Amino acid sequence: MEGEILAVEGLCVTVEGKEVLRGLDLSVKKGTVHAVMGPNGSGKSTLAYALVGHPSYEIAAGSATLEGEDLLGMDPDERARAGLFLAFQYPLAIPGLRMESFLHSAVKAIHGEEGAGDVFDFHRLLLSELRFLDMDPTFAERYVNDGFSGGEKKRAEILQMLLLKPRLAILDETDSGLDIDAIGIVAKGVNRLREEGMTILIITHYQRILNFIRPDTVSVLHEGVIARTGGPELALELEEKGYREFTGGSLEVLKL
Repeated sequence: MEGEILAVEGLCVTVEGKEVLRGLDLSVKKGTVHAVMGPNGSGKSTLAYALVGHPSYEIAAGSATLEGEDLLGMDPDERARAGLFLAFQYPLAIPGLRMESFLHSAVKAIHGEEGAGDVFDFHRLLLSELRFLDMDPTFAERYVNDGFSGGEKKRAEILQMLLLKPRLAILDETDSGLDIDAIGIVAKGVNRLREEGMTILIITHYQRILNFIRPDTVSVLHEGVIARTGGPELALELEEKGYREFTGGSLEVLKL
């Protein structure tokens, strides 16, 4: 499809022998914000981890391409260098590794020595992005996610996106556990990257983050397949009606 950056066709994924994704099809257009919504257990995070190559998520069938490149044939590090980024729902702590060292190494791994610049140029860039996200400069000296609050972990993920500038960023439940102020700061970073042309895939079961980051397209994931795709009005419909249409009425209306 013209303008398509991510094309997923017939994707079947098993986790610990259980089939979670059952022939999922998804098309994401370049330079857009695409939200994937669905109730807990529908397969949203499985989709994210399968795309980035987590070894616990076994691809049983199907394909996934990033601007025509076969994602599923790449190792996880190759997917990252190809421009795929995942902001984790629960980022891991790495005691003993300073944020600035981690970020500089990550940028060099993706964009090379020239893209990362020397340590002085990178330090100035990092301080600029920290100010943009209303983060204290001493954040650069802290160990990666070690002792971070939930909001600090999510800001750290957005900080990585600002520095790495991936082609496609997947945000897995980025709003989980955040208050309104923290969501606003996270959205500030995402909206800037959107203006710069980055493609964003937001995975969430709440509509509230979409009040801050307006999606171009919304898809509903239910029982391992995309059940419906529409415009931003679909998220508002879900806020009003919940997921009963996709669960046979077995769920109460969700207060999103």
